[in-house]
Amino acid sequence: MSQTERDRPSVLRAARERTRAEITREILDAARRHLATDGASGLSLRAIARELGMSSSAVYGYVASRDELLTRLIVAAYDALGSAAETQEAAVDREDLAGRWAAACGAVQGWALANPNEYALIYGTPVPGYTAPAATIAPAARVSSVLLGILRDIAAGRPAPATAEDDVPPDDREALAPARSIVGPEVPDTLLHQGLMAWAALFGTVSFELFGQLHGIVGEQPGDREAYFAESVRRWAAQLGITPAGTAPAARKPARPLEPA
Repeated sequence: MSQTERDRPSVLRAARERTRAEITREILDAARRHLATDGASGLSLRAIARELGMSSSAVYGYVASRDELLTRLIVAAYDALGSAAETQEAAVDREDLAGRWAAACGAVQGWALANPNEYALIYGTPVPGYTAPAATIAPAARVSSVLLGILRDIAAGRPAPATAEDDVPPDDREALAPARSIVGPEVPDTLLHQGLMAWAALFGTVSFELFGQLHGIVGEQPGDREAYFAESVRRWAAQLGITPAGTAPAARKPARPLEPA
């Protein structure tokens, strides 16, 4: 048997794998188009098959069910958003905590505005009858891992507290236990709570903008939304105790001496 004949099975297998990957990509691209017109709850493998000129049975050979299709779309969306946040945050100097925070927040907003249907899929209304499997957990955590990494570096740059406790009450400390298991003991409870508040505010603000909830509240002129978002990001950073690189907290003015009686 010649070398060419020995290599033929692997060549054919590679060609089949490439073909399968291409068809799967076409199915997912069609599904994204249907997200824009029908929403996640209206996704139909039969409709996608018709668009692609395939039989329904052929599509089921690549995607077993609507729920598997949704899972693939969700994982891809989380990964794309996470990659955007990781890339933009990593491009900022490690010492510039405010810049890293602004980059991560800006990445979330920018990706959401560029991909509104995918953002709605992962942060909008849950799809009736669909339960996200464990495969979505790690991709979903990518953005929060970026933000938690910034929290760790904020904590590392602060002097150690005078006592082991901070001002978080016991009930809240217990409520923070799941987040504490992720971020580690080096982040004080107060900072962890502030970080979770800022994280929720970030996604709430992005969702309000994307879903039209800021209409009539924030101006519609060019630059209005950008200015509002940038100031929100700055204020969230200030709540976390970080300021733009090269700045320092404003010094308190000395008290005026009392006038002699």
